[in-house]
Amino acid sequence: MLHHDLSRARLSRRALLQVAAAGAAATALPRAAAARRAEAPSFPKPSYVNTNGIRMAVYEAGAGVPVVFSHGFPELAYSWRHQLPALAGAGFHAIAPDQRGYGNTQRPVEIEAYGIRDLCDDLVGMLDAKGIDKAVFCGHDWGGGVVWNMALLHPKRVLGVIGVNTAFGPPAPGPPIELLRRMRGDDNYVVAFQTPGVAEAVLEADVRKVFVMLLRRGMWDAEEFAKLPPDDPQRKFQLLELLKAPVDEALLPGEPLLNEEELQVFVSTFERTGFAGGINWYRNIDRNWRAMRNLDYHIEQPCLYVGAEDDIVLPPSSANGLERIAPKVEKVTIPDCGHWTQQEKPAELNRILIDWLRKTFA
Repeated sequence: MLHHDLSRARLSRRALLQVAAAGAAATALPRAAAARRAEAPSFPKPSYVNTNGIRMAVYEAGAGVPVVFSHGFPELAYSWRHQLPALAGAGFHAIAPDQRGYGNTQRPVEIEAYGIRDLCDDLVGMLDAKGIDKAVFCGHDWGGGVVWNMALLHPKRVLGVIGVNTAFGPPAPGPPIELLRRMRGDDNYVVAFQTPGVAEAVLEADVRKVFVMLLRRGMWDAEEFAKLPPDDPQRKFQLLELLKAPVDEALLPGEPLLNEEELQVFVSTFERTGFAGGINWYRNIDRNWRAMRNLDYHIEQPCLYVGAEDDIVLPPSSANGLERIAPKVEKVTIPDCGHWTQQEKPAELNRILIDWLRKTFA
């Protein structure tokens, strides 16, 4: 997640203590809950392209105006499983890569290999390999950061930009990690991610637990979160500390976002790949800031921002002032929706995307 609270906003302090004290390890989803979920939509097999020094797995469906989907952390191209068939059915060419460090795409060892210019160059090389001149770029979470920056770094390859949850703004007044450390402390997960090996050890100790705890619906409540005092651990986003505690699923807020089949895709993939690739994106935040701070922050292409009402750290208000950078932007907010928008409210998001794409690029 991109500067995003991974704690549980609807979880009261008492419930949080109960979760931490529970001795039961994470277990399989209850059969009844899994039965209520629709079967996971079919997902295309990947093709592979060589781009910017790596081999990238690309999943695609349909034909027409190309729309490239960029995922966040800890996600995969599979996170767009609801969008690919919907956009293909609406007459668009939907394309979702496993990005650098994730899934079936290569994972360079060097931390410096995950800077924003490399992430954007990967997508340009993918377009070249597919014979595509320009595309609409749609990104969620960290992927939103990639697609907004595509418009700055490679504007001639960008038809339009869609930010899902992730807005865009001018660079911070100073190195972002230091600013975040001052505001939320060393245990904030983004700050803690900076030390190689620390986050990997916690996340990889129980991969299933990571996704059972994080990928849930109904766990966000922006109004309740706003009432917490500034020094509350939940407000400091201490993800790694939360993941170290034993968990009883019965005490977790909300309900699972994934059925058992979908959950297994994420678990088996990250058990195989680990989390280092995705975490290395965070380890380039200050480097990205230095590389991008002197650019002209202006986007001429048509843009769409889709906010989620209950995303407590990337709220719709984070897009206030976006018009100054992207004057052709439209904004839509999905009510009663948390951070995992494309998986939590797929029908609503698909309708918004298709309506805007048809209106803008018919």
